[in-house]
Amino acid sequence: MPINWGELRRAAESQADLLSRAQCLRAGAGDELIAWRVSSGRWVRIHDGVYLTKPGRADWLVRGVAALLRVLSTAQAADAALRGSSAAYLWGLESRPPTTVELVVPASRYVTAPEGVTVTRSRHFDRLVDDRAYPWRTTVAATVLDLADQSQATDALAVVARSVQREAVTVGELRGELAARARHRHRRLLNAALADVDEGGQSGAELLYIRDVESAHGLPRGVRQGPSDEGQRRYHDTSYEEFGLIVEVDGRLGHERWSDRVRDGRRDRQLLTTAQVTTRVFWPDVALSPCTTAVEVGQILGGRGWRGRLRPCRRPGCPVSASA
Repeated sequence: MPINWGELRRAAESQADLLSRAQCLRAGAGDELIAWRVSSGRWVRIHDGVYLTKPGRADWLVRGVAALLRVLSTAQAADAALRGSSAAYLWGLESRPPTTVELVVPASRYVTAPEGVTVTRSRHFDRLVDDRAYPWRTTVAATVLDLADQSQATDALAVVARSVQREAVTVGELRGELAARARHRHRRLLNAALADVDEGGQSGAELLYIRDVESAHGLPRGVRQGPSDEGQRRYHDTSYEEFGLIVEVDGRLGHERWSDRVRDGRRDRQLLTTAQVTTRVFWPDVALSPCTTAVEVGQILGGRGWRGRLRPCRRPGCPVSASA
């Protein structure tokens, strides 16, 4: 049987310059030719039965696809996919390549993971995998919720909010996937938060402000991500327009750099020339002491005409009951 080099070339081009032994055999390249290619340095063996046809290439995509091909080579069908941080990197949800390649396979499969690879078995494999994106990977919604499941509550909120903000996934898609995950670590929290994400909350810190400071203590409902007076390119986290108060939540998104803080300070000073004022809250304010933050925001609003009353939340020792 003559070797179909065109078939091998097309396969390698679509697979980060990688080929599996099974693909080589189907194209007419036997084990002797494979062994010669490896021993001569033309190919490099990455895993058992997986070969890099362009030696020297060492990017993460090679690692990810090589692990995928290795696991696929032990099955009769395409029943393996990248998941977790590996899928997130491919979808552009994470900028740094992960140190470990994560894969998911059907629950019926038992796979010995190659070095540097973790394999998760799932009874819902067919639902989780996007069959249109190669390298095979979990859907964006499944990927986001996998990341959230591996995170603490505040980070889980940030992952979900960021993915919606970037328009990588819709709130509806996340709700649908979450509905199918009765055992998700943060299921109740995320179900409650998704409505606020849909409204405009952009970071975990902002969502905590909405849930644990504003809603939990009966503060008036603010406007999320309303445009500033400077035009449509800049937005306020929460605006209490009737009372001329803007609350900016300095979380992990958009406030990391010194230049961002300089810009925010300039915007605060400009607002002082109008009837509006700005107050800023930070991660400890919303994650560790939301009750105290609610008291402080309530006092500011009270001084600007709000006649409502704070209510205590369910946290033990909530100071609102003492200050009401």
